[in-house]
Amino acid sequence: MGVTTFTHEYSSSVAPSRMFTALIIDSKNLLPKLLPQFVKDVNIIQGDGEAGSIEQVNFNEGSPFKYLKQKIDVLDKENLICKYTMIEGDPLGDKLESIAYEVKFEATSDGGCLCKMSSSYKTIGDFDVKEEDVKEGRESTIGIYKVVESYLLENPQVYA
Repeated sequence: MGVTTFTHEYSSSVAPSRMFTALIIDSKNLLPKLLPQFVKDVNIIQGDGEAGSIEQVNFNEGSPFKYLKQKIDVLDKENLICKYTMIEGDPLGDKLESIAYEVKFEATSDGGCLCKMSSSYKTIGDFDVKEEDVKEGRESTIGIYKVVESYLLENPQVYA
């Protein structure tokens, strides 16, 4: 068993607090609304949505995955940081035990933000995660961020 970590960044012209609220705090409501072709629903199955809670994301039939469960490890609303771990679901397959994520939203001088993301893949056995193995997941995450960013730009009163 090993752990491999990848990082990437996404720049947005939307303020960090609005991106954090949309993508982290209110994602259970916003993602099914903005991406109904992929996300069926997001349910808190344990806890109150704060650290220690477990969420289940259910995907629609068009998605390659049926569901995933993730545990919220840290939810720092003041510093706009969220750490969570995918603990169950189709994306893990038979080679991954879990994937730990850290997402941080930092203000930029132009009023927007820089989203810094890291993903740590905990493997089963001696499987080695390579950059190309995570490319599709990273691209879909960035795609979600772009959809949310567009929605927030078109609706400046939301999460203001």
